[in-house]
Amino acid sequence: MQQEKIWDYFQGERVDSFEGNATRLNFLARRLAPADRRVLNVGVGNGHLERTIRAGHRAEVYALDPSEVAIRRLRSTAGMDADHAKVGYAQAMPFPDGYFDVVIMSEVIEHLDDAVIAATFGEVSRVLRERGRLLGTVPADEKLENNQVACPRCGEVFHRWGHVQSFSRERLAQLLQRDFDGVIVRRVYFGSWHTLNWKGRAKWLVKKSLQLLGARGAGENLYFEAVRRAAR
Repeated sequence: MQQEKIWDYFQGERVDSFEGNATRLNFLARRLAPADRRVLNVGVGNGHLERTIRAGHRAEVYALDPSEVAIRRLRSTAGMDADHAKVGYAQAMPFPDGYFDVVIMSEVIEHLDDAVIAATFGEVSRVLRERGRLLGTVPADEKLENNQVACPRCGEVFHRWGHVQSFSRERLAQLLQRDFDGVIVRRVYFGSWHTLNWKGRAKWLVKKSLQLLGARGAGENLYFEAVRRAAR
């Protein structure tokens, strides 16, 4: 599976597919603290998170994405220059050591295999200042086989969004604890409140209430926080 082709498809012909992510991204923007001066978002989507932070927070925002299409659009729509919006990969970040207060990775690491995740977490630790934070989300307990499709031209079977990992709360916490301190992983239901009609919003409220009571359901996410481990 060629991840770049999937990313470029959604960043080009299907950029509208990111419209339902606002609730999740607004949630992440609210996790920033007043003292956070530099924030890096890895995986830009349609640029909603960058624009939200720039509009409502004092932090200087940076972005990294493997899609040249996404970065070109972000520079245009969010007014970010080439120093702040860069093409690149999470496992080889083009930024100095200890540069960021926060790194955000929302719906990213499910696209990465085990070796790339290990390298990525090493890079996140490198570019974070001491006690800087990693924030993000992944789909909760995703059944990868439910979203498999076949290419009509070559017959290759692949995940429609390029996911190669599924995470339980326990597995995600264990992965993060190898490289970070202060790990928090909790289950959250975001939905797409701003895109729903009144019936959809009624269902959203019911599902959100059940989730707060401990019930599990489809379409939920795992939110995670972790702190860069102090140098020894």
